[in-house]
Amino acid sequence: MSTPLRIVAAKRTPGVAAELAALGRQTFYETFAADNTPADMEAYLAATFGTEQQLRELQDPHVIFLLARMQQELVGYAMLRLQSDLGLEPGKSADNRLEIVRLYVREDWVGTGLGASLMRRTLEEARTHKCRALVLGVWEQNTRAIAFYQRFGFKAIGQHAFTLGSDVQTDLILRKGL
Repeated sequence: MSTPLRIVAAKRTPGVAAELAALGRQTFYETFAADNTPADMEAYLAATFGTEQQLRELQDPHVIFLLARMQQELVGYAMLRLQSDLGLEPGKSADNRLEIVRLYVREDWVGTGLGASLMRRTLEEARTHKCRALVLGVWEQNTRAIAFYQRFGFKAIGQHAFTLGSDVQTDLILRKGL
């Protein structure tokens, strides 16, 4: 018997872009609105999760979106970038590296194992592309996400600035070797 949960690579269409824009706005807002000003949140959401921006990201040959659907309803996603130089020393090759740019599930799906399913599918994608490392940035105050990534073997290797509206925050850079 098959599960009604499906995680698949996204088609690169305007319809999928619209779905991603809506879910991206929703999940980012659910995750961070309580810790940021409304003005900063709105500025970030408008700049990051418009349909046109999502379509540009979908059409980037180095970007892969994994969509988690439960009975056709989009409930989570991961945005992955091949050949990422995040946290890489100058002069080092970004080949064989995959960045988890975003990994979000709807708030009503947090704690169900959906995030872990998306991470396992991300690891499969990394192996398919012969990646030797995964990297990501995570807000230093997002303890729940940091603990999640640590359970999968990610370790801190540095930090970088992340601008949310007018607020410059600090993201930890995490890495996992494969």
